[in-house]
Amino acid sequence: MPVLGRQMSGYIYHHYTSNSKAIIAAAILVAIVFALGKGNPPASAAPVTTAGGDSATAPASSSKLPTYGYRIVKTYPHDAKAFTQGLVYEDGFLYEGTGICGESSLRKVELDTGTILKQQPLSSSYFGEGITIWRDRIIQLTWQSHVGFVYDKKSFQLLSKFNYPTEGWGITTDGKKLIMSDGTSLLTFLDPNTFQKIGQMEVRAKGVLVENLNELEYINGEIYANVWKTDRIARISPTTGRVTGWIDLSGLSSKVPLSNAEDVLNGIAYDAKLDRLFVTGKHWPKLFEIELVAR
Repeated sequence: MPVLGRQMSGYIYHHYTSNSKAIIAAAILVAIVFALGKGNPPASAAPVTTAGGDSATAPASSSKLPTYGYRIVKTYPHDAKAFTQGLVYEDGFLYEGTGICGESSLRKVELDTGTILKQQPLSSSYFGEGITIWRDRIIQLTWQSHVGFVYDKKSFQLLSKFNYPTEGWGITTDGKKLIMSDGTSLLTFLDPNTFQKIGQMEVRAKGVLVENLNELEYINGEIYANVWKTDRIARISPTTGRVTGWIDLSGLSSKVPLSNAEDVLNGIAYDAKLDRLFVTGKHWPKLFEIELVAR
């Protein structure tokens, strides 16, 4: 914010002297009063582009958040027909939610081969979105239908449906509640049994709202969030909503052939037992295990 100048007023010269030193001193004082009266110039600010691509003005220190690069540990095959919207790893397998009306599905995938072991298609009227695992159930969102699905994890049998008022983008869990994104800067907390809203928070990076929060994963006490149409993943405090750091995956998309602008980075999964981090994208033929590298 601009720094407001302090203003001096009420000072009146009562004496006039021909003494040159006094005249010079008076002139200097008048100049100071004039300058202070106009106020100091605004503090320098740097234009900051939010993770969603919107520009805002924020202090230059906004660029001081920790940023992590990456090292590719291993590359796995991934179905290039999968418009990846949600990704979870558990007990040796990947679970994936895909999008696009008429192509949306829930899948169980073998990590090493990319083989689809089980698949549950969605009705063509639904555009599938994020997924998460809650105990013995899989929860899947849809984009603009305001409907979520609950499946039996083992059989993929549909158990129930639930509703929400916003769009559905990403979803994860901290083991106590569900955490949902809707494409804005908001994260919403849901009761995992009733699916009722129990809380909400804005996500900010150095005071600037971070829009377009997409696929989510809860990792070691932080929320990792893909930011739509960027190469960045935000690391978010689940209690304050503050971005604690960025993961910059620039260059990763160049390692896969992309057919259109929608084939962006999306999909985060974490193997808690072996401390492995997996990422992929929409229609990417590869899934990457990466190791974060501090910059």
